[in-house]
Amino acid sequence: MASQEIYELNNPQRLFVRYTIAVLVDLTVLNLFDEYWDLVSIESFTISLAAAFLLQLLLRLTIALEHRVANHFKNKPGVASKIYRGLSIWGILVASKFVMLEAIDFAFGDRVEFSGALHGIIAFVVVIIAFILAEATVRKIYLMLDDDREVVPDPV
Repeated sequence: MASQEIYELNNPQRLFVRYTIAVLVDLTVLNLFDEYWDLVSIESFTISLAAAFLLQLLLRLTIALEHRVANHFKNKPGVASKIYRGLSIWGILVASKFVMLEAIDFAFGDRVEFSGALHGIIAFVVVIIAFILAEATVRKIYLMLDDDREVVPDPV
């Protein structure tokens, strides 16, 4: 009879697994869009893997910046700070999509293309929203598989 070994992950291991899965989810989403939507075109699987990694990095940086700005205004009293918080977060989220799209263009040029309305920005935003929804779905399924474990929030 085989003994069951219980192994707990430390935080660096947990983050490695989380971000590896996130990149793989993003890679899958990106390649599905490439295959089934003519507004997304990627030259090769290798390019899509690199793009998924770059986009995951940029998404994490955006979320970290958004949280930092939100916390800055969250600790301040008054209605004006709430308005500044909302406007700042909205500005970061909108501007970050243009930064991400430019980073993709800089890194990959014509090998990764988003086309259609507003020079491809709509297609790009649809892909990013699909990333976020797919990652959230995978995370929710993962958490549902072990309802006894305490959920540790992400540091980012």
